[in-house]
Amino acid sequence: MSLREGVDRMVDRATLAIGLDPDTAKVIQACNMVSQIKFPAKVRGKVEVFTGWWAIHSAHRLPAKGGLRFAPVINQEEIEGLAALMSYKCAIADIPFGGAKGGLLINPCNYKEDELRDITRRFAVELARKDFINPATNVPAPDLGTSAREMVWIADTYKALFPEDVNQDACVTGKPINRGGIAGRTEATGKGVQYALQEFFRHPEAVASAGLQDGLTTQRVVVQGLGKVGYHLAKFLVEDDNITVIAVIEHDGVVINDGGLNIHDVRQHMAETGGVKGFPGGSYSEDRDEALLMECDILIPAALESQIHAGNAMQIQAKLIVEAANGPVTYEADEILRNRGITILPDIYVNAGGVTVSYFEWTRNLSHMRFGRLQRRYDEIRGHGYLDTLEQLTGQRASDQQRKTLVRGASELDLVRSGLYDTMRMAFQDIREIIRENPNINDYRTAAFAIAITKIAQSYYDLGLVESSK
Repeated sequence: MSLREGVDRMVDRATLAIGLDPDTAKVIQACNMVSQIKFPAKVRGKVEVFTGWWAIHSAHRLPAKGGLRFAPVINQEEIEGLAALMSYKCAIADIPFGGAKGGLLINPCNYKEDELRDITRRFAVELARKDFINPATNVPAPDLGTSAREMVWIADTYKALFPEDVNQDACVTGKPINRGGIAGRTEATGKGVQYALQEFFRHPEAVASAGLQDGLTTQRVVVQGLGKVGYHLAKFLVEDDNITVIAVIEHDGVVINDGGLNIHDVRQHMAETGGVKGFPGGSYSEDRDEALLMECDILIPAALESQIHAGNAMQIQAKLIVEAANGPVTYEADEILRNRGITILPDIYVNAGGVTVSYFEWTRNLSHMRFGRLQRRYDEIRGHGYLDTLEQLTGQRASDQQRKTLVRGASELDLVRSGLYDTMRMAFQDIREIIRENPNINDYRTAAFAIAITKIAQSYYDLGLVESSK
């Protein structure tokens, strides 16, 4: 079963649980548009023809938003499935975007930076000509195989094509801060997963239902994938929540330390050697697939889709699976794990941090104003006034550290993380609420999809695209 088919099956399950009209469900599931793009580029004196895709799952709200991935193994069905996930993800997080996804069939490791830049620019030209890059209609972001570097190349290409567009910075998100990006975007997905876990552990009944001990700090965690998402997530969990990461699974194997791995050192070793083999702070094994079956409290797949499938779901020993990647658990595996009573926090909720902060960046670009610029100094002056008044009333003077804390105005990063924290917290509470209210729903994935399709259906009703059964 493809990723797209699996996502549709999950939507079907939620549709039945909430009693949504089948015709409306079909409209929601349909991918509005997908385009295959072939273009030539000259590399090392030879012409190569590259294949890319852009899929728009839903344009009930614009722009359509989605990551642009560069990968050696990718196809149209996968792009369509990921676009659908983005639609549902935006709906759960109350982000006013439709869902989209882009992909280029390429192995970035096979090309020098200048070659990759030329290929990316050519792809951007083809996308822009078809209006698949535009601040008002389609806004790509980094994904697997891409980063802020590629977003700068794309944005610069768009600006050359449309110099009169005053909102040209908003044509992509995930840019460097000095090129129209926003503080906190790089680590946003990982930070969002951390906030999701923190909120989960604030609900004792949810923790008990998963068979876990209270307190995030007591958990033993296995992380699959120490890339952009997995690294920041693991780093935040260790530094802020004092959890123990006992294993990191990577492309060349797994490194294990029951006493806890130093995430920064593992990442540094990977940067120097290309993998986790030989890391001195833990034991190494080539059997990365077997490592997914390790006994642990929390398993966090933060790499590729379909890592937990029908072939290994029965052997999973984790009590809680947190889907930091897109589609890491197949539909068949999800059925097996649900029947086994293993709790799953689904990707369409858990990894919504990236698109949430992309939304903040997009609105920042449209406003042409850095968040906090107007009120930061005002907040500091007001804080000084409050503190001076308290000192006069109490006859005591605050310490330098207390004074610094109380009078400090919020930075852009503070505001971004505050908005991200609120988004993840409220979304989890909405998911918990529908589980309590609907006797047909008893898992987080079905609840999340139920919320998403209900919101999208309401948009379609309002637009007159489908008839309400009410």
